[in-house]
Amino acid sequence: MDNIQSIKNRFGIIGNSQALNYALQVAAQVSNTDLTVLISGESGVGKEVFSQIIHTLSARKHNPFIAVNCGAIPEGTIDSELFGHEKGSFTGAVDNRKGYFETVNGGTIFLDEIGEMPLGTQARLLRVLEAGEYIRVGSSKVQKTDVRVIAATNRDLLESTQQGKFREDLYYRLNTVPIRVPSLRDRKEDIAMLFRKFCVDFAERYKTTSIQLDDEARDMITNYPWPGNVRELKNIAEQISVLATDKHVSAAELRRFLPEPQVTNRLPMLAPNHNGGSTGGDFNSERDILYKLFFDMKKDVTELKKMFFDILQNPSMAHAGVFPEENVMHNFKQPEPQTAPAGIISNPQPYIIQDSSKIDHHEEVEETLSIADKEKELIEKALKKHKGKRKDAALDLGISERTLYRKLKEYNINE
Repeated sequence: MDNIQSIKNRFGIIGNSQALNYALQVAAQVSNTDLTVLISGESGVGKEVFSQIIHTLSARKHNPFIAVNCGAIPEGTIDSELFGHEKGSFTGAVDNRKGYFETVNGGTIFLDEIGEMPLGTQARLLRVLEAGEYIRVGSSKVQKTDVRVIAATNRDLLESTQQGKFREDLYYRLNTVPIRVPSLRDRKEDIAMLFRKFCVDFAERYKTTSIQLDDEARDMITNYPWPGNVRELKNIAEQISVLATDKHVSAAELRRFLPEPQVTNRLPMLAPNHNGGSTGGDFNSERDILYKLFFDMKKDVTELKKMFFDILQNPSMAHAGVFPEENVMHNFKQPEPQTAPAGIISNPQPYIIQDSSKIDHHEEVEETLSIADKEKELIEKALKKHKGKRKDAALDLGISERTLYRKLKEYNINE
């Protein structure tokens, strides 16, 4: 425990939750090895700090350390960034260039958002991990490197492997030593202490008096879900330190700075179930969201159809305001409820029959349930809504701009 406390003091880590202490203990134990480490956790929990702890406590501490955000590098250039390229290997390659695996030789490379790495680059990375070899873009010469790889993700990579978005062999190679960094809502006992630390730091920076929370306000920040984790907590602490009119902050004053967690303009998310978890786990891809959306739509339409058949069975309901048109139900043959189609009907609005005597039969056309078709339709609508601006469209869809770019190519969507 003394070792864990010294690590906290050295790297400015605040908190005493059991999950946090265990993650730090694993990081300290694995630091003196060359094992590959996979750090998982939600966005904003401080995964990069753990990579720095592992490097600083290792025998490589005097050698280079570099952090690379795989989601921020375009797909067409990420191979060149990581492995280098030869002059003339592609347009714009006016000279030879060393990649990170060459410049950081002997040190540590931290690959953040590893789940965003393209499949082709994943194959190159797997060769580095297994044989310590790589080839520059545009070259045929095999080069050696001695780099320790630490990867991080806020996704469920195992689920991504099942969806074909991440190589299964690379996942198991990266996951030699897994470290799970707990979310802030899973370490509630640390929230008030962290908030106090941030407020003191900002008071020193801006040369003001540190704010104080009353008991009700302290309970409020403890029970707030903090979807942005420590990063969001720090931002809120800075806002209050600068903008609060009274240094003794009440719950009413604090509420002005906390966003409403239930309000969202994004695509539907799974609601919590009765066991306290989500009905299908955390969403890690836009496909999960679409599945839930379609199932909810089907359920709603089924209820509408049931109501429609109930009206057919009880014509008196039409005169009560459900179907105000006269003679809607006259001479209309009621279909058998058990033979009613279970799919989504193409138009969920009530059917108004003007002249039922001319109707020999009727059929309902099922709307396509193709995930790909619906995904393409949503992307096209988002692009049209935001006038072709990818960044705004991706934000509205709840996916990264890089993922949107990949989907545009996959579905051959012209902007």
